[in-house]
Amino acid sequence: MSAEARPAAPPSGFQSAMREVSADPVAFQDYATVAGWGDGLPLVPPTPDRVARFLRTAHADPDQVVVDGVPPLGAPCTMEKLAINAIMAGAPADSMPLLVAAMRAMDAPDFELHSLNATTGSVVPLLLVNGPVRAQLDLPHGAGCLGGVAGSAPAIGRALRLVMRNVGGQKVGVTSQSTFGQPGRVAGIVFGEWEERSPWAPLAERRGHTGSAVTAYGAMGTLNVCDVLAQTGEELVSIIGRSMAVPGANGFLSGTAFSEVLVLINPTWAEVIGRDHPDIADLQRRLWELASLPLSDWPRRYHEPIEQRGRVRNGRVHLVQDPDQVLIAVAGGEGALHATVIHSWGATLTTTRPVVTPSSVESPG
Repeated sequence: MSAEARPAAPPSGFQSAMREVSADPVAFQDYATVAGWGDGLPLVPPTPDRVARFLRTAHADPDQVVVDGVPPLGAPCTMEKLAINAIMAGAPADSMPLLVAAMRAMDAPDFELHSLNATTGSVVPLLLVNGPVRAQLDLPHGAGCLGGVAGSAPAIGRALRLVMRNVGGQKVGVTSQSTFGQPGRVAGIVFGEWEERSPWAPLAERRGHTGSAVTAYGAMGTLNVCDVLAQTGEELVSIIGRSMAVPGANGFLSGTAFSEVLVLINPTWAEVIGRDHPDIADLQRRLWELASLPLSDWPRRYHEPIEQRGRVRNGRVHLVQDPDQVLIAVAGGEGALHATVIHSWGATLTTTRPVVTPSSVESPG
């Protein structure tokens, strides 16, 4: 594409067609912004040479369908479309297997990607990565893992966000009604679990996937939990569990039939907690018990809808319905003092998919 090939005005809509645009980054940025392809950050022009090189490096067939339809428009996403958006985001070609696995995890019916993309909530798909691919892509799992670490994670997350925009047609105020949005709707949330420092099996393994895998979770945002006095695992669990019980979290909505919650525990705290709770199921149950509030905390008009949902047990309303809906992973810095609670949107079910080598990627069937 030559620098002189820029048309006077970009086409509108989300049609899938080849466009002749400028290879100059500044000119392309101007064009892409007007066309609605960007997110406000600089974009790398996806020239034919760049796309061809990316696909060759990824050993990917450009016409292979990754998912049949990306909501809300339901347009199919091919390897070529995924590569184009990955290039614009600055993601490396060797991230393609992870991108494919993430797209397929989000495409699972129970994940409810269509509703997630359209809701008034600030939900965004969070990707937690387990296994060798974490190290291969140098994904953060220690200090600053949720944002601030230089590396490929923000570009990988951003690539998926651009797919939502450019293939799925997610547009703020039109097909997306998110009241506030959140930073994760630009760069995504992509990080790894610090498996080597966990006293429990990795999250993906507990969900039936050994080796490289990605877990997609509908994240509303992060809630910091801080403590400087706790000395035992049970004291730490008490602080974390009670901090999870935020009345305005989606899990407590009177119309919510189910919900999940993700708890990230730093490795120093995990070691201490693991001594008191070596069984992860025991820890999940304890946090579930603590993450509850008396029904009397709600105004009377809330009581009947909550009770009709079967949400009241022994006079208390739990953030999530069952202990296995408390998801736990080890990540973060060794400085301790903090855990992170990530409430879910409530209408999505977490999905985990294997990250496979390019030669074994299969078309969806």
